Order: sequence, then C-alpha cells, then structure tokens
Amino acid sequence: MADAVAGSPLADEPVELAVTESDLVYAGRVWDVRSDTFAYNGEQIVRQYVDHPGAAAVVAIDDDDRVLLIQQYRHPIRHRDWEIPAGLLDVEGESPLETAVRELAEEADLVAASWEPLVSIFTTPGGNDEVVHLFLARGLSPHGEAHAREAEEADIRVEWVALADVVAGVLAGRLRNGILAVGALAAAERLRGAGPASRGDASGA
Repeated sequence: MADAVAGSPLADEPVELAVTESDLVYAGRVWDVRSDTFAYNGEQIVRQYVDHPGAAAVVAIDDDDRVLLIQQYRHPIRHRDWEIPAGLLDVEGESPLETAVRELAEEADLVAASWEPLVSIFTTPGGNDEVVHLFLARGLSPHGEAHAREAEEADIRVEWVALADVVAGVLAGRLRNGILAVGALAAAERLRGAGPASRGDASGA
C-alpha cells in the first residue's frame, strides 16, 4: 500500500479518552448494552452500544479451492443467510485461533492441518465494540465425531462452493453476511497467484 497520510500507511487510529461514567443498561445472555459518558472535543457525549466479547471466524478452503459455507436462520434479519463457521470469544483463556479451531469442529465436524490469520475487523463500530478475527484453514479432514446441534443450528446446511463463486455472489449482492464477504475477499487476495506448493504451509502455532 502506498503511503497515504503524512508519510505513513493508512490505518485506523486508536483514541484514548476519559470515560466519566459507564452504566450497564442491559445484561444479556450473550452480550450487554452499556451507556458511556465521555469527554470529546470539549463536550460531554453519551452513547449506548453493545458490549461484545468478540468472535473468531474461519475461511476453510479445500484442495479444489472450495469454501465451506453454512446456512442457518438469523432472527434479527429474518433470513437463512450463508456464513462461514464462527463463534464468540466466550471461553476464558481461549485465544482467537483456539476459538476458530473449536468452531470449525463444532459447526462443520472438521479439523485443519494449517492455520493462518487473514484479517481482523470491526463489524459495526457505530453500534458495538465487536472485533472478529478471521483465519484461513487448509488441509481439512473429518473431526471424527459429529457434534450435536440445537436451536437455529439444528437444521444447519453445509455446502462447498468455489471461492470464485462466493466472491461473485458477494459482489452481486446475493451474499450479504459481512464476515463471509470480508473472509472470501481476503482469502481470494491471499491465494491469488499462490501456487499449490505455497498453499497450506502456514503453521497452526
């Protein structure tokens, strides 16, 4: 990337500011809602947001450059949308990579021989503080034991789709899940021009 701002690469800028008050508005089963009062540009501002634990997601690609997609019902959007395996960072002491490994096994009954980080994203910076860490998984094989699934995951649908078709679906607006979109585009860029010998070499450490 070319230098963009004052001789430095373009990047998000962290801001340290004084939060004068932080109240728990709602304690949820999965995430909470907080109301913060903070000083910014000489005034006191109040903002409510979802206090989110974060998540990890997996772009799992097989030897034929097909992506593992799952489809399940999501009540807020009233859709069964196509997604990639993902889960909350809700196990104490578990790293994002360990969460990704666990979710691939739980949602798709698969393990991967190699893992590498793709990108980390803010999903909705105006409404929550969620960060999702996306990983590329290669060298896939069955987990050996199928996981029991319930609620919305009880009728989960699993499909292997060519990476190029997933990218096309994202760009055409047929696939609108944000994590899927970022993961597919990032994986396509990562693998673009990579020969078979250079794929799947990353260590899972």
